[in-house]
Amino acid sequence: MGTKHAENGHAGASVAVTDPAKVRNVVLVGPSGSGKTTLTEALLAAAGVIGKAGSVTEGTTVCDQDPAAVRQQRSVGLAVAPFVHDGVKVNLIDTPGYADFVGELRAGLRAADAALFVVSASEGVDAATIALWEECAAVNMPRAVVISRLDHHRADFDSELASCQQAFGNGVLPLYLPVPGDGLNKVVGLITQRVFDYAKGYPPAVHEPDPGLESFVADHRNALIEGIISESEDESLMDRYLAGEQIDQETLIDDLEKAVVRGTFYPVLPACAVSGLGIAELLEVLTRGFPSPLEHVLPEASSVDGIPRQRLSPDPKGPLLAEVVRTAVDSYVGRVSLVRVFSGTLRPEGSVHVSGHGLADRGHADHDTDERVAHVYSPLGAQLREVPFCVAGDLCALTKIGSAETGDTISATGEPMLVQPWDMPEPLLPVAVVARSRSDEDNLARNLTRLVAGDPTLRLERNAETHQLVLWCMGEAHADVVLQRLRAGGAEVDTQPVRIALRETFAGPAKGHGRHVKQSGGHGQYGVCDIEVEPLPRGSGFEFVDKIVGAAIPNQFIPSVEKGIRAQMARGLLGGHPVVDIRVTLVDGKAHSVDSSDAAFQTAGSLALKDAAANARITLLEPVDEVAVQVPDDYMGTVLGDLSGRRGRVLGTESAGLGRTLIRAEVPATELVRYAVELRSMTSGTASFTRRFARYDPLPEAIAAKMGK
Repeated sequence: MGTKHAENGHAGASVAVTDPAKVRNVVLVGPSGSGKTTLTEALLAAAGVIGKAGSVTEGTTVCDQDPAAVRQQRSVGLAVAPFVHDGVKVNLIDTPGYADFVGELRAGLRAADAALFVVSASEGVDAATIALWEECAAVNMPRAVVISRLDHHRADFDSELASCQQAFGNGVLPLYLPVPGDGLNKVVGLITQRVFDYAKGYPPAVHEPDPGLESFVADHRNALIEGIISESEDESLMDRYLAGEQIDQETLIDDLEKAVVRGTFYPVLPACAVSGLGIAELLEVLTRGFPSPLEHVLPEASSVDGIPRQRLSPDPKGPLLAEVVRTAVDSYVGRVSLVRVFSGTLRPEGSVHVSGHGLADRGHADHDTDERVAHVYSPLGAQLREVPFCVAGDLCALTKIGSAETGDTISATGEPMLVQPWDMPEPLLPVAVVARSRSDEDNLARNLTRLVAGDPTLRLERNAETHQLVLWCMGEAHADVVLQRLRAGGAEVDTQPVRIALRETFAGPAKGHGRHVKQSGGHGQYGVCDIEVEPLPRGSGFEFVDKIVGAAIPNQFIPSVEKGIRAQMARGLLGGHPVVDIRVTLVDGKAHSVDSSDAAFQTAGSLALKDAAANARITLLEPVDEVAVQVPDDYMGTVLGDLSGRRGRVLGTESAGLGRTLIRAEVPATELVRYAVELRSMTSGTASFTRRFARYDPLPEAIAAKMGK
């Protein structure tokens, strides 16, 4: 992304607050195409941050400046867009809706205190939308629902509301409704019973409802009030309401806000970013209805050596505790770290401690370093606006913190702390890449280091057996973005088929003779050995047995024979795959009093194993993974049939709740290379899976022949 420094006008106004109570961190969540980025543009324009809302199709929005986002016309990364309304700073966190970028969503959930869940009035609630809702529920994130894109020709607010209630539960109730028969001009508030008229745009005119609206408002209003009261901590409120008492608006609003904070009630609002309908009401919910950082429980922290710390509070005067929720590399300023400050105040011109632990399996080695903070910025998409400080509860950006990676903890140098990283999704799609030329190799290595530092959903594997550089991605769209960023960084790369690391073993017993006898220039080499080889059960590894009698081979050369055999096992016998699960017994040999040496007997051992292989049948072994597939019951038959077609063996099934089943099976790894993509396709994106290595099994001869092994 091209970071710019803005100094003047709305976009350049520094946004720094001193009171966490005046901050709202709100993540926009919803399926791809629901209108999150467009809605962000409308809110920024209404708040005066930008003069005119940008366009996704034209690539002119604040949040989607990444070339990959412009090309795909959808968000591919998290972006922050702050504004101030009624004295409250709102950090809107726009996140991608496509499943490949769920890591960006989880980072946004970590940075936020509430979620604005956006669904399109023309699409209905599909499985992908439900999966996003479950992501929010997993971290108990307070939510409000926005039914957007009401200007679409298939838009149906009532139908979408019913879909949301069916999918998300009875706690989903409208707070505002579009006024029937008025197109996209008016909404009515069910608590205030007032109409907000957008006929002349934003801000709306406010007036009393027409008499014809009374019955329409009454039915929905009664349902809303009963829903709010049922969530109230005042148990007498329902009895008073049922007895006919009019509950005052202040009580209803107070109970509504508390229920939203608890995550048990989800108000629904209509909105149309194009016409501005509902924008004023959204701004009110964002600033008045959503919790501040003071109402959000902070993650637990410990010292860098694991000693638990007393849970901190979002106090600007407390110990410094912050977290890097996203890392990007900019061509102008280098590494840019988006930071959520949990406690204390982050200031420029000072030193901080950066800690990163627990992500070594993703290529992020544990690290603890002190870094200097030169400047603190408030990000507006790709723009950075310098601010004098960032208090607890707020978000900011830091540049040139060289060791900082996504998920790292930032704390005071004299009191270093560590926050446990949030749950990162496992990348399951392997993509093998190779530099197009020797000159691209250095650029590839440099850019991969940067990408892995910023993207915990990307795992880098340098396979010593297949000699391939493999990027483990979340899916094809994620892989496409990764490859584009590599090329944009000056590394021309090509992809190639992923090779699976196989193994070799003996199918039965065999005998081998190794003879290495040479005479050259007065210096001889002499080593002779005889071995017997037999297969062992899977997973047994390698056993070496010495049965030499009568000092046919001197004791000092016995280890040399074993060393030569091990070296040949590593090199392979037929296809260059390591040899496993055999017992080799050294039974006889010959030595020379002068010419025998360590090197000679190593060579003899290697030749003996190759000779034994020539006299036996060598079996190829393929890795078998245990997979756990969580799938909606409607797709279980399809998935079971597909697993069978992949030579899988189903171990069992069990209910996973909410109409889903967990299938456990063993499947050859050669059949799982593109399973992440194909499972998503056959289940409309509703299934997920995990995998772990189980063992090696013989590769069927027909498959081996087809693979050309």
